[in-house]
Amino acid sequence: MAELHWLDQKIPGGEQGGGDIAALENDALDAYSRVVTSVAARASRSVVKIEVFRRDRRGELRPAGGGSGFVFTPDGFIITNSHVAHGGAKFLVQTLDGETHHGILTGEDEHTDLALLRIDARNLSPAVLGDSRSIRIGQLAVAIGNPYGFQYTVTAGVVSALGRSIRARSGRLIEDVIQTDAALNPGNSGGPLVNAAGEVIGVNTAAIASAQGLCFAISVNTASFVAGKLIQQGVVRRS
Repeated sequence: MAELHWLDQKIPGGEQGGGDIAALENDALDAYSRVVTSVAARASRSVVKIEVFRRDRRGELRPAGGGSGFVFTPDGFIITNSHVAHGGAKFLVQTLDGETHHGILTGEDEHTDLALLRIDARNLSPAVLGDSRSIRIGQLAVAIGNPYGFQYTVTAGVVSALGRSIRARSGRLIEDVIQTDAALNPGNSGGPLVNAAGEVIGVNTAAIASAQGLCFAISVNTASFVAGKLIQQGVVRRS
């Protein structure tokens, strides 16, 4: 398996119908733009930027990168990736309105690369969750996150494939993974992948560094199940 990286053309008009074809193309482009801008405006309200600090050998806190996440519940639970939060001693969570809150790691599951933070904040806008079982190959997919620290970056593509498996850092396979060509870069990890209705369908997780358009997101159904277990128990128990 390839190594995963953690995270105008004009149509000439003829004598007949050329202008109509160009008009249809422009209408299609405008419709596509309207959908993407609407999705971005709706979903961005739930997206957060996460800064992670870890302790060095002297016990001092040092910046250790970060990633993205999205509000899962109105009372401040936030879903992100385990590889973003793992080993963190301090978390700063910034919301769309620019407010920064201290995050608490509620729990993480390395086997599905998911983690749950919680912040004490008001007026949060939780994401609307979709159903990964209703996803179809070729449908619109929009990713929102903070690649390389550039906040609330939007990229768009399609669902390229379903039912993929990737190996988590723990060595265990993550099943039912969504493949997309919506561009993901380091810092996108933990952010939402959303559909044309603005519903979260996945948690952006990884990309193959040596390729283009080979990016992966954990399905929202898996994320919802794991997040529920982390809220209840702090861990996901397996036989």
